[in-house]
Amino acid sequence: MDLDKKMSDLTGKSGIMEAIAKENDILVDRTLTELNLSRDSRAEDVYSALTHRLIHLDEHLNTLLDKPDLIKMAMSNSCGKLCEIIFQIFKPPKGLFIKKEKVVELLEKFKPDNLLKHFGYTDVKELVEKEGFASVVSALRFTQSTEWMHNFFDAAYSELVPDDFEEREVEIKILEEKWLKVADQFLEKKYHNVSHLKEYGVIFIIPLTIDTPGETTRLLTLLLHYLHEVPFYSDLFRKFLNDKDFNEKFRSLLRGDVLEVQMMADKIKENKNIWFIIQRYLAKDNVSDPRLFLPHLNPEAEHWVKVSNDLTALSKLSSEDDGHISLGYWSGLDFVGDFFPSASSGQVQLVSFDLIDLIMSLVKKGEIKYLYHQQEALWNKIFTEYMGKEKMEKLLEENIIQGSFEL
Repeated sequence: MDLDKKMSDLTGKSGIMEAIAKENDILVDRTLTELNLSRDSRAEDVYSALTHRLIHLDEHLNTLLDKPDLIKMAMSNSCGKLCEIIFQIFKPPKGLFIKKEKVVELLEKFKPDNLLKHFGYTDVKELVEKEGFASVVSALRFTQSTEWMHNFFDAAYSELVPDDFEEREVEIKILEEKWLKVADQFLEKKYHNVSHLKEYGVIFIIPLTIDTPGETTRLLTLLLHYLHEVPFYSDLFRKFLNDKDFNEKFRSLLRGDVLEVQMMADKIKENKNIWFIIQRYLAKDNVSDPRLFLPHLNPEAEHWVKVSNDLTALSKLSSEDDGHISLGYWSGLDFVGDFFPSASSGQVQLVSFDLIDLIMSLVKKGEIKYLYHQQEALWNKIFTEYMGKEKMEKLLEENIIQGSFEL
């Protein structure tokens, strides 16, 4: 309510919080009706009905994408129907990335011994020539120690100058099956088999078998998410490239720096109406992180909004033969959620209606009930209702390095 008063005084808009709550109620009620449920339904039943709807859609999507077999696709070095459909929906622009030859030069200087030893190479240039640039830089994540990664990141990236960058296409790489064993530890940490390297313009897929309901949808949405996220950061690299402190800013962007709790507390004391920028999903590490409860924007949530729009476009591409994939159904539900009585605990339980939370939970077979995508989307929704989306995007870009802005 304190935030509402500050934002109302600033913008002259009143009743925003109530309007968002009402919109949430309308969307929850509409969805419950479509699922033959009600406000009295148990949290478990609401979650189950939402995920069952996703399972049905996932089956149709799997058919539309020709039942993707990632291992076969890796062997043929082809992304097949998966990439064909993705690029039909969204083709990312060229990005600004570190030149490949510069990366090889840096790796020669800071030898990735684990990776070289694993494949029996002594020379980085030969390793890259034989195994491929995208495969090698992706594998650094799960073959090298955390200490090596930190040293390489801090030392190698402090040397970069504008001439070390070039414009090139974003690359999607499905790693070969031989990378599976060395990737096991990484998969444990990341929860899914798709990730990206912003500085190299590489999105990589570890070729796990798609045998769990929801995995096809998760694969598709993660790829689309990174195809939006990589250009977002590439634009920022361009923006800061000729600044004297570019190297510092570059590393900050790659780390996804977020202000520490005490620094945020100090800024709140100094400023009447301050918002923070949180580039990461802090709830992954600690759902009670105090920074999550302060007014903030999250660029990740905006990339997911774009994915939601992509899925609406995909629905239009699918035909009756595909079962007409109505993924557009989920558009606009990213910030939506509500509390329902739990049959197991007897307490009320928050259920997220956000597509990404539900997909992630479904693939994990309900072991983890994801909520953080919905909650971050809600913070962005609150801000845009007061200030508008264009203003939000402008403030994100201008203030992402300092991590906060005052209105």
